[in-house]
Amino acid sequence: MSQITYAQQFGFAQPQVPNQGVLPPPTYPGAYPGAIPSTSQVPNAASSTVPGAFPPPSVYATPAPQPVFGTPASPQSIPQGTGVPSAAYPVQNTYPNDPGLYGGGAPVTFGQPNVVPQNQVSPPTAFVPAPNQSPSDSINGSIPFTQPAFPYEPSISLAQPSAPTYSPRIRDVPVDVFVQEGNTGRFMLGGSVNSDLGVAGNITLEERNFDLFNFPKRPGEMFNGAFRGGGQNFRLELVPGNQVQRYTINWTEPNLFGYSPFSLSVGGFFFTRFYRDWTEQRLGGRVALGYEVTPDLALSTELRAEDVNMSNFSNNSVAALNRTAGSSDLYTGRVSLIHSTRDSPFMPTEGHYLEMIYDQGFGEFDFPRGQVNFSRYFLIRERADGTGRQTLTSAWRVGLSGSDTPIFENFFAGGFSTLRGFRFRGASPVENNIQVGGRFQFIGSLEYLFPITADDMVRMVAFCDYGTIEQDIEFDWRNFRVAPGLGFRVAMPALGPAPLAFDFAVPVQYAPDDQKQVFNFSVGVTR
Repeated sequence: MSQITYAQQFGFAQPQVPNQGVLPPPTYPGAYPGAIPSTSQVPNAASSTVPGAFPPPSVYATPAPQPVFGTPASPQSIPQGTGVPSAAYPVQNTYPNDPGLYGGGAPVTFGQPNVVPQNQVSPPTAFVPAPNQSPSDSINGSIPFTQPAFPYEPSISLAQPSAPTYSPRIRDVPVDVFVQEGNTGRFMLGGSVNSDLGVAGNITLEERNFDLFNFPKRPGEMFNGAFRGGGQNFRLELVPGNQVQRYTINWTEPNLFGYSPFSLSVGGFFFTRFYRDWTEQRLGGRVALGYEVTPDLALSTELRAEDVNMSNFSNNSVAALNRTAGSSDLYTGRVSLIHSTRDSPFMPTEGHYLEMIYDQGFGEFDFPRGQVNFSRYFLIRERADGTGRQTLTSAWRVGLSGSDTPIFENFFAGGFSTLRGFRFRGASPVENNIQVGGRFQFIGSLEYLFPITADDMVRMVAFCDYGTIEQDIEFDWRNFRVAPGLGFRVAMPALGPAPLAFDFAVPVQYAPDDQKQVFNFSVGVTR
């Protein structure tokens, strides 16, 4: 091997090793081993030093002697991490005294970067590019390097090679995204027909990007930009009807405090219902705080205050009804937990729905009330394209209430939404010909839904409703009701997502005072 001279490139003399190998150079911190720095990077007395590099010859105590090195050993005989000094140059980092590696000479010791003891040698710092780098790339973002100047033979390596790393280059690709703002408000006119609720109209005004504090600054902004842009929900609903009249207004902040899991809802309502045995009118408001634990799990708390007015009694022979005559102040605190994995809220075909509710009533009536509603939907079969779904559904409702529960807060059953085959509230306890309801509820239903047309517009359902309502917390099999039946579901896009429902049920077990009704129907309302 020929002599190697570094004086012209680095400005100071490097030990010349005639006919022998050379000591491999150390590396800069964070650099790639083996690459030679450019001339501008070699430290000198007038420039800043590179960490881990050795100063020029002017700082050496005495000229360094010319050591003679032996033939390098094989890579397997050198412990990993000792064949090449580290870039930090720790004090007294000494090479092993290996005669085969250093020709029998004394160990070569490197000291502090700015102090080189006498009769010792410090090799210059160098760089080597990584396998996936090119000479034009930079090291650590700012230090360029040149091609290696040490002509190592391919078969000789003094340090254990590290595994090549994959360092992909990051490229910025411009992406153009075009969006179009959609309508956030809607005004709807509709109606519903139901064997439970009678005939009712529906007028709904809804804004899903409402801003409660964006008041109009000019008269022209009232219907063009005012009260919009806050991401809130506003809903005004008017439902006049022959048996039910309901007027509600509700405002919801879905991202309370700017944190999406929390929501705040404030609303007011005026409700009138003409029951068989009395007329019930409620005026009140509610405040609810919700927390979305997961996309499927929601927890909410609610405080409701209302004035309940009871009038037009069919007779005055029931004490539980007489004690509610006139206006009563009712305050209710509620905690509810809902877990839903249904694929649709109107006609689900798989998943489940679980709702647990606890109410505490206080005011003129003080009573606890608990409810558990659970529905499970089993997908039995479907076509290859996902249509033609056949679903088996099992549902239960269980409720308990305290002894001071007023009659207008009791549980009732009968009708399309509870027990088909009976009139609305016609499967409830009766006292002196007054439907008084009860403090205990257990209602169940088993349904099998399947399509009978290729487009799934018409479906048939086979079902069996069962359950009981008891005045006290007990289970009396003599009052247990069972009503199997068949029905149809007709989906009409013009009427919205809720299908038309027509059900025929025949009670096979019932209580003596129950009122039967074979046909139940609903248009625009789901169970």
